[in-house]
Amino acid sequence: MEAHNFVTFRKERDLGAIITDTFKFIRLEWKPFFSYILKIAIVPILLAVASVLYISYASSKAFSGIDFENLATVKDGSFYGDSVEIIVAVFLMLIFYLVAYVMINIGSLYYIKSYIENNGQVNFEEIKQKVGEKFWAFVGLGILIGLIVFVSMLLCFFPAIYTGIVLSLASSILVFENKSVLDAIGDSFNFIKGHWWETFGISIVIGILVSILGYIFSIPAVIYQLIQGMSLLGSDDPSQMMSMLSDPIYLVLNIIVNVGKSFFAIITLIATVLIYFDINEQKNAAGTIDQINSLGR
Repeated sequence: MEAHNFVTFRKERDLGAIITDTFKFIRLEWKPFFSYILKIAIVPILLAVASVLYISYASSKAFSGIDFENLATVKDGSFYGDSVEIIVAVFLMLIFYLVAYVMINIGSLYYIKSYIENNGQVNFEEIKQKVGEKFWAFVGLGILIGLIVFVSMLLCFFPAIYTGIVLSLASSILVFENKSVLDAIGDSFNFIKGHWWETFGISIVIGILVSILGYIFSIPAVIYQLIQGMSLLGSDDPSQMMSMLSDPIYLVLNIIVNVGKSFFAIITLIATVLIYFDINEQKNAAGTIDQINSLGR
C-alpha cells in the first residue's frame, strides 16, 4: 500500500503528529472501520437504545401520575410500579452500554492490530474471532482498572490521575503484546516510566478536543430541548414538563447524540494506541528494527 494511503503506527510522534495521524487514520479507514465496529456491536447498541426509549416513556408515564397539588398522593397508584420498572430498565441499559463499549474497544484495537500486521489489509474474520475470545478479558481489565483508580481516589486526587494515565495504556499492552490482564496492568507501570508527563499532556489535549467535538455534535439536541422547555415553561401543570421525555424528536436527537459520543470515544482510543507505539519506539525502537529487517528481504 502506498505511504500516503497508510498510517505507520510503529514510529515516534510529537503531539501534533499524534493528532494529525489519528484523523488521517479515520479519514482513510472510516468506512470499513466504523461499519465493521458497528456490525460487531450493533446488538448491544440497539438494546441500549431500546432501554433509553423505555426509560423515557416510563418516566413520562410515572410523572403524569403525580398530583402536584397534593404530593402526598398519586393519581392512579401506578407511580411506584413504574418507578421499579425504570430502575430495572436503567440497570439493563448500563449493562448493554458496558457490553457495547467493551465490544467497540476490542473490535477497534484488533482492527488496528490487523491493519498494522497486514500493511493496511484487514482480516475481518480474525477480528470477529478475537472479539469473542477476549471479551471477558477486557471486562476483567475494565473492572480491575476501575477498582485501582477508585482506591487511588480514596487515597488522594493525584494518585487517581496518575494511575488513570498509566492504566490507559493497559489495553494496548494486552492486545499488541499479547499479555494477560494482570501482566498488562503490571507492565503499564514499567512501560510508562519516564513518559508519564508527556502521556498526561497528550491525553489532556485529546480529551479536550474530543469533548469539543462532542459538544458541537450535541448542539441540535440542546437547541431543541431549550425550545421545548421554553414553550412548556408557562404551563400550570408541572407534569407537562416531563412530557418532553416522550417527545419522539427529543428521543431521536438524544439517541443520535449518545451513539455519536460513543464513536467519538474511538478517537481517544486511536490516539492512545499512537501514544503506546510512540513510547514503545522510544524505548525499544521496534518500528526502526522492522524497517531495517525489511530492507534485507
